[in-house]
Amino acid sequence: MPQPNDLSRSLVALDQNSTIIAVIEMSQSSWLVAGMLPGIERQPRKKLDPSPERLLGLLHRWRDEAVGAGRTITRIALAFEAGRDGFWLARWLAARGIEAHVIHASSVAVSREHRRAKTDRLDTELLKRGFLGWLRGERGHCSMARGLVTFTFLRPGKVVEAS
Repeated sequence: MPQPNDLSRSLVALDQNSTIIAVIEMSQSSWLVAGMLPGIERQPRKKLDPSPERLLGLLHRWRDEAVGAGRTITRIALAFEAGRDGFWLARWLAARGIEAHVIHASSVAVSREHRRAKTDRLDTELLKRGFLGWLRGERGHCSMARGLVTFTFLRPGKVVEAS
C-alpha cells in the first residue's frame, strides 16, 4: 500500500493525453527545457536564459500548441534536479498553476561510460525518462526531494497540497 509521503513514485494517476511533461537542465548561464506534448509528434527542446517568466511563457506556448492539436490540457508537470535554483523556482511555478517537482540529483540513473560526453541534451533525455517513470508510478526511476515547504498544485476544479 502506498505511503502518503512516498517520494519514490507519483501517487497521482498519469493521463498522458492531457498532461504536458517537461524537464529542465539548469546551469547558471542557461536552462534547457525538454518536453512531451500530447498530440504533438515532436518532442520539443528549447534553450532559455535563466528566467522563470520565460519558462512560464514557454510552457503556456506548448500548452497552446497541444490545444491547437485538439487536446485538452489539464495538467502541466515539470521537474528539475535539486540545486542552486531548486525550491524557490518550484514554489514560484506552483503559485502559477504548474505542478513542479524537484528531483534528487543522485537518484537519476546516468551512463557509467568513461567516454560519454556530458551534454545538456543527453541530461534532459535522462531526466525525462526518469520523470516519466516516476509519474507513471513505477519504482526505481528517480525520487523527489523532500522540501520544507508545502506546494499547492492548482488543477481545474480542485486544489491539491503536498509536502
